[in-house]
Amino acid sequence: MKKILLIVLLNVILFASALEDNKKACDSGVMDGCHKLGLMYFKGDGVKQNNIKAKELFGKACDGLDVRGCSNLGLMYYKGYGAIQDNIKAKKLFGKACDGGNMNGCYNLGLMYYEAKQDKSKAKEFFSKACNGGDVDGCYNLGLMYFKGDGVKQDKIKTKELFAKACDDGEMRTCFGLGVMYEKGDGIKQDKSKAKEFYAKACDGGDIEGCKEYKILNEAGVQ
Repeated sequence: MKKILLIVLLNVILFASALEDNKKACDSGVMDGCHKLGLMYFKGDGVKQNNIKAKELFGKACDGLDVRGCSNLGLMYYKGYGAIQDNIKAKKLFGKACDGGNMNGCYNLGLMYYEAKQDKSKAKEFFSKACNGGDVDGCYNLGLMYFKGDGVKQDKIKTKELFAKACDDGEMRTCFGLGVMYEKGDGIKQDKSKAKEFYAKACDGGDIEGCKEYKILNEAGVQ
């Protein structure tokens, strides 16, 4: 009990310190501080969750050319978090972030084209840009498009390549997806040992379904 209370107390102290440091940085014109402070308010980390405050801080970061702020502010407009839902503003902000080298902005722009604009050609373009820039969500969504033949010619080998790239970078959904593909021989040569390997990796990364499928193959004697 004492150990738990000590951990809680340390977390409170750390969040309070981060809040003060980020506020000082932001007030001094350091946009990284504004962005981090915005994230704290958006998530409710160490402060009372406040979308209005988060929006204000992301806006300040974006105006100060921290494009992470642009991407997060765009997401708030796209989802209507602390702001009236506005796809036009969201698209502009995602574009600014993407053009500035923020791959999450490219991913969000791809998602917007996929969901709201129903333009899968553009979605593919921006998911690909995000993936090539190291954004695992971009790789995952692009991989799904190729797997389903959704707006692109179906190509499960391409899915395998994209999922493998994302899995290597820690995206557990793609590790699990590779396990399923190898187990079923879906678009690739069936290999239950490989499937077990990817289920294990997904499980180690916290994917519950990966743990379940690993257990099934393990109990079936798959080496």
